[in-house]
Amino acid sequence: MGNGLASGDEDDPDAETDGGVRAYTVRLELVDEPGELLRALAPIADNGGNLLSIHHQRGNITPRGHIPVEVDLECPPDRFDDIVDALRGAGVNVIQAGEEHYGEEVSVVLVGNLVETDLSNTLSRIEDEADAVVQDLSLAAPEGTDGISSARARLAIDSGRSEEALAAIRSIGSDKELTVVEPLLGGEA
Repeated sequence: MGNGLASGDEDDPDAETDGGVRAYTVRLELVDEPGELLRALAPIADNGGNLLSIHHQRGNITPRGHIPVEVDLECPPDRFDDIVDALRGAGVNVIQAGEEHYGEEVSVVLVGNLVETDLSNTLSRIEDEADAVVQDLSLAAPEGTDGISSARARLAIDSGRSEEALAAIRSIGSDKELTVVEPLLGGEA
């Protein structure tokens, strides 16, 4: 403890249990309309959460056209699930809550007539059918939007679900006559 960074756990072994308060991060997607941020924050306060910080990324737009918002809060551990349930009950799109969701990242490349086959629909289907969040997308269309293009998508998925998510993406690619270039899993070359 000579570094001055003591966490306090040694002095209070019950700090994170038996009703103690813990810090959590919740990532949300909000529609860009007046009152949406307030609507998203009310369920947190109403269910015993204390706001620590809000990072409202208005300049960044998700593939669905929403605004990503990261909220740091603290609450007793037994209240956190109630807060997340209240957010969802209020119609707020919860992307990540604590450590429960989207513990893995995977990147795939889609090749084909991406624009002609409705790229927006393809991304929405990936998010719905593969239960993934498109975190980043790069599109290359050297022949213009009428020709063959490629898109690299970085996806967040549930821990342990990469094979299931990739199977769903393969199916979407097949439906739209797209080639899906998958990552190597497990670190093998």
